[in-house]
Amino acid sequence: MQAVKVTEHGDTDVIEYGEYPDPEIDRDEVLVDVKAAALNHLDIWTRRGMPGIDLEMPHIPGSDGAGVVAEVGEDVTRFEEGDHVALSAGVGDLRMDDPTLDPRYHIIGEHVTGIHSEYAAISEDNLIPVPDHVDWAVAGSSCLVFQTAWRMLIDRADLEAGESVLVLGASGGVGHAALQIADYAGAEVYATGSTEEKLQYAKEHGADHVCNYEEENFADWVRSETGGRGVDVVVEHVGAPTWQDSLKSLTKGGRLVTCGGTGGGNPETDIPRIFWNQLEIIGSTMATPGQVDDVMELVWDGTFEPAIREELPMSESKRAHEIIENREGFGKVVVRPDSELE
Repeated sequence: MQAVKVTEHGDTDVIEYGEYPDPEIDRDEVLVDVKAAALNHLDIWTRRGMPGIDLEMPHIPGSDGAGVVAEVGEDVTRFEEGDHVALSAGVGDLRMDDPTLDPRYHIIGEHVTGIHSEYAAISEDNLIPVPDHVDWAVAGSSCLVFQTAWRMLIDRADLEAGESVLVLGASGGVGHAALQIADYAGAEVYATGSTEEKLQYAKEHGADHVCNYEEENFADWVRSETGGRGVDVVVEHVGAPTWQDSLKSLTKGGRLVTCGGTGGGNPETDIPRIFWNQLEIIGSTMATPGQVDDVMELVWDGTFEPAIREELPMSESKRAHEIIENREGFGKVVVRPDSELE
């Protein structure tokens, strides 16, 4: 089969698209004929290399994808040939109430072989059914960001109707999902972006107030918009460049919920502000199977809409990585096996 391969850690020149051994399924696995997949910032970090993660090279990336069941293992009970499925990439002990807290928890595409290939062998526990009417680009690009944003806001931050939420980078992957979820939950939504086009997108998808962070300090803007109060919740996924201003944007007793640090993972922090204002700093990773089911039903029925900024053949994965790194456009970058485009 043909697959995207990272041959070593580095810049985009370490990405290749070419022959790779066909996957063989275990008893509990499903062979997926991949129709569409998508990139996340996670793919950028995996390509560059992260401390503590030692990958076997070449590595197939990809934590988002969808396709048709081509074959099932002997013990598979939930799927059969011809079913449409999408990847839910978190791997944890399903006997636990919250598998994301499993000490051995890991993510397909980050810690082990991903789905940016013509075929992928995936445990049935990491697949969710996709209604036949759902477009492959939507099915292959939604699950990681929508489950992440849903858990952040609905479970970890315990967002309630009438509260206020600041979504940073509202046109990015997690950002555009969080924007829609916060609006759906009945919150007053504040959003940041770097261009007028991105801010217009935010307005059309749930933002009540928008700020161009290239032109003004977003913490000062939030304080001005809220009469000095601040917001109840900040959705933080940038890290070092925004951390201090995210804290400044919170009201007393506010909650900052973070799922990553795409701009840097080791920010300076303002401890006096945290204890004096009794702020909560909340970490969040992926979602439980039940949470995934809840949010993806709302994607499948059209309540939530993943933004697709570009669709490319997998042979152009270098360009796909560049689009994410350079913050071009808004939403997800979808990649399809070249054989699907012939």
